[in-house]
Amino acid sequence: MPNIGHTELKYIVSNLLVAAGASEDEASTVAEHTVGANLAGHDSHGVIQIPTYIDRINANHIVPGAPFEILKDTSTTTVVDGHWGFGYMVSKRVMDMTIEKARTANVAAATVFRQSHVGRVANYPVMAADAGMIGMMTADSGRSPKHVAPFGGREPRLGTNPICFAIPSNLEGPFFIDMASSAVAAGKINLAIARGSEIPPGWIIDKDGHPSTDPRDYPAGGTLLPLGGPEGYKGYGLSATIEVFSGILTGLGFGIEPSGRHNDGCFMVAFNVEAFRPLDEFKHEVAEFAEYLTSTPPATGFERVYYPGELEHLSTQRSIVEGIDVEEETWSSLRDLAISYSIDSDLGL
Repeated sequence: MPNIGHTELKYIVSNLLVAAGASEDEASTVAEHTVGANLAGHDSHGVIQIPTYIDRINANHIVPGAPFEILKDTSTTTVVDGHWGFGYMVSKRVMDMTIEKARTANVAAATVFRQSHVGRVANYPVMAADAGMIGMMTADSGRSPKHVAPFGGREPRLGTNPICFAIPSNLEGPFFIDMASSAVAAGKINLAIARGSEIPPGWIIDKDGHPSTDPRDYPAGGTLLPLGGPEGYKGYGLSATIEVFSGILTGLGFGIEPSGRHNDGCFMVAFNVEAFRPLDEFKHEVAEFAEYLTSTPPATGFERVYYPGELEHLSTQRSIVEGIDVEEETWSSLRDLAISYSIDSDLGL
């Protein structure tokens, strides 16, 4: 498994995307986000996604340079049609707009539809937290293929439907939670396949509805399970609610469209902390709260307690120094793409 420095990996990813038709700005943004996911330890949303993105560009499922259209606009709300542009570009711009509206209106929200994969949802609410606001975002894949069975079912009816909250604080790293409402993100199954490893019980069932720890059973007709294990009805209810916000409220709808075109619908909110209490006091108390949580004596089998988002921060700091391990299958795919575009020697591949 090759170990690559984050700067070099961004350079490789950016050049591959430009070769595939993306602009320099689009390529740089996607590289920043995907390599950032690797740094944070979320390899399922990292550079393993790049071959898929390039396939989607070639199939016209991602449209480089797509128009950004505001369909509805008020002082507190925005509705945006991304026209199948890179989700990273569209959602970043929408969150910027939402933050600016919340500076004067104190609370602002937006919906986005017809955009490609947005990557790690945390990237966008953390923007709000950096601006002194509480950020929230939900995401749903609209009517593209589903991956998660409702609680008690064995056929997929829902997406992995992530939700994220990010909170401003005086901590060294951001305080946030970013999670799928399924037992696991689909990308982690693909990562296990690429690495040839088993997965924990409770993540998937096979095509016949039997529990499985073999990740290969998932693409062979298996299904992800909702978050919660025996209490999976909680994850199921959360997922269904997220689909209402990000699928139905955005106008994407529900169910499956035969085209299979990936379509990330998103709902975003920014809450201006200053509208509720002084920001400096709030940030100080959130940091104290985090310290209160992490001072808990660890249970058996645990080294220590972390505040939400701390593991990602520590992973990022470590990987910036030590480099990023890229699984052989992903590295081989990136190299093959570079060869196909005749830029392998330029990228040192």
